[in-house]
Amino acid sequence: MKALTWHGKHDIRCESVPDPKIEAGRDAIIKVTACAICGSDLHLYNGIMPDMHSGDIMGHETMGEVVEVGKDNKKLKVGDRVVVPFTISCGECFFCKRGFFSGCERSNPDPSKAKKLWGSSPAGLFGYTHLLGGYSGGQAEYLRVPYADVGPIKVPDGLTDEQVLFLSDIFPTGYMAADFCNIQPGDTIAVWGCGPVGQMAIKSAFILGAERVIAIDTVPERLALAEKSGAITLDFMDKDIYDRIMELTSGRGADACIDAVGTEAEPSASWDSRLDRIKVATFMGTDRPHVLRQAIHCCRNFGTVSIVGVYGGFLDKIPMGSAINRGLTFRMAQTPVQHYLPLLMERIQKGEIDPSFIITHRATLEEGPELYKTFRDKQDGCIKVVLKP
Repeated sequence: MKALTWHGKHDIRCESVPDPKIEAGRDAIIKVTACAICGSDLHLYNGIMPDMHSGDIMGHETMGEVVEVGKDNKKLKVGDRVVVPFTISCGECFFCKRGFFSGCERSNPDPSKAKKLWGSSPAGLFGYTHLLGGYSGGQAEYLRVPYADVGPIKVPDGLTDEQVLFLSDIFPTGYMAADFCNIQPGDTIAVWGCGPVGQMAIKSAFILGAERVIAIDTVPERLALAEKSGAITLDFMDKDIYDRIMELTSGRGADACIDAVGTEAEPSASWDSRLDRIKVATFMGTDRPHVLRQAIHCCRNFGTVSIVGVYGGFLDKIPMGSAINRGLTFRMAQTPVQHYLPLLMERIQKGEIDPSFIITHRATLEEGPELYKTFRDKQDGCIKVVLKP
């Protein structure tokens, strides 16, 4: 089959690889009908995340048609249309039983590497380093889905691939970001990053009852899309974000702040983001947490900082004094997608949201390597790429 494979920093190729096969009784094989390039895939493309191997298949936003099922899988049948969560979860362990599917204890076949870095291993993920299982991803013609009687959700008749594809990751992630904010009537929510997850967080914050959403970015197309969703937009290269948020909130700060950027914040945004970039380049730091620092300072006393941008290692100069003395709550996670899927599928069916609004580019797998670069460089108005094998 054809697949997009990783061969080093900035080296993604479309090449022929062996077809996946059933390896366990609960597996399923799906024929991919749509997949997407995620912002967190760019961390792999840019060589930020460790333990990628040459030839690894990329991608964790995938849906398609079931073409084969393992002997123990009683949930799926050949011909079912399904969306596949990026988190691989057994459904039976301590964490899965409590709804914390992204903390699954069984789905990472070699948790020792993750334990060395993070203390414990989270769930295995599709197409996302050997720290998290080394599973083949879904930017391919076919995908093997482990524990397929737990993860995939069947797509109701009448919904298109583009309406439901983002249930695999970015819609649940953006929704979780807003859900973590415990939004009350009249609240103002600030969102850093108007990429795909940020756009979903903006929409979700309004769905959950926010009165105002402040969206922060510098890419004109992203700011325009956020404004179209009803957000107040701020360009961080044009305005002092702290000062503007204080002006907009009468000096109090936002009720909750969402970091939808993560480890690769814009290095020219401020003096500390420049310093972060230097530290990473000289192996004196692992991440660039400028956005997280700013979100903490812009949050009101006893507010919430919701973190869904990906960080990989140890973060420098986090203002914990501010957080502790002002009573902030931190909420963060890799999204337990399965927990949110039924609710969000229902919201799509009811017409409360059509996640396809963020798609700007549609292409084939063969065009994928070039579109990684386009997406990374924010060229051609690129906000979200969908690939159709």
